[in-house]
Amino acid sequence: MKFDIALAPASLSEVHTLARRAEALGADGLFTTETQHDPFLPLAIAAEHTSRIQLGTAVAIAFARSPMTVAHTSWDLAALSGGRFILGLGTQVKPHIERRFGMAWPESPVSKLRDFIAALRAIWGAWQTGERLNFRGEHYKLTLMTPFFNPGPIRHPNIPIYIAGVNAPLIKLAGEAADGFHSHPYHTRRYLAEVVVPNIEAGAAKAGRKRSDVVVEAPAFVAVGGADSERAAMRESMRSQVAFYASTPTYHSVMNLHGWEAQAEQLSALAAKGSWADMPKLLTDDMLAEFIVEGTWDDIGAKLRAKYDGLADRIMIYLPFTASENEENWKKAAEGIRTLKGQS
Repeated sequence: MKFDIALAPASLSEVHTLARRAEALGADGLFTTETQHDPFLPLAIAAEHTSRIQLGTAVAIAFARSPMTVAHTSWDLAALSGGRFILGLGTQVKPHIERRFGMAWPESPVSKLRDFIAALRAIWGAWQTGERLNFRGEHYKLTLMTPFFNPGPIRHPNIPIYIAGVNAPLIKLAGEAADGFHSHPYHTRRYLAEVVVPNIEAGAAKAGRKRSDVVVEAPAFVAVGGADSERAAMRESMRSQVAFYASTPTYHSVMNLHGWEAQAEQLSALAAKGSWADMPKLLTDDMLAEFIVEGTWDDIGAKLRAKYDGLADRIMIYLPFTASENEENWKKAAEGIRTLKGQS
């Protein structure tokens, strides 16, 4: 079982310090999101200041970019890091693609992401082997690659691609075409067991692969701390975050699995009115407990083990890793997580 850390610096000037500290405490991976910062740029800085830890996006938004631009950035990061880069891609949801990025939302996100993945591998193959680029997919046609634009081969050309998703079609695509799957932090153990893993297995079987060919990464919502008051404050922060995600119609499948359809619809209605402060009140403590893991730094590893054993291959504590962190606490969590059996 691998233990990963979320890299969410307040400023890019912090990245080199955070990356070195994450590697020193023994983390296996350092992953960025596409929120306040570009997801790729911090990894270039981290690559220069580390030598062992894997570096990845969790995730970069595919539909805000072209396969060619992502191919170039990924190729450079793979070369700079000595093969430690993992490309994580996500589709986002329609309102963000159209209104945040100003791009067109595809009729079939799954079909377009499948095409995107195939296009990346075609581009990388052309660069590595010198063969002519001739990718003709449903959504992308890429046939122009002169020597002037070809960066040439690198030592580690097999860049792992993970994809993210919540619903069954994207999860199946991960099993069929990706090297890994980034679960959304908005999940429950039941959702992983009854939706994520079976759909990865189905997608893998379709492509003649096994479940073990696909790495499952689980970012975990946690409320962790030594004092009751500290954990209570984090619990309420997580309640707001889970309520926000649960209000998204695209993500209602998680709530629906547990029989919470009415609460999901109420949350969506409140979000539409901008009644953000009222939303967390709809999540009871019992509901919240399905989404988060709560404990002290001494026992959080064992509790994560109980939730993810047999379902995940990597775990990322979904908390920002900051320059003021107590490294001994994170080492305790890492030790506990690594005792997970995971999947074989």
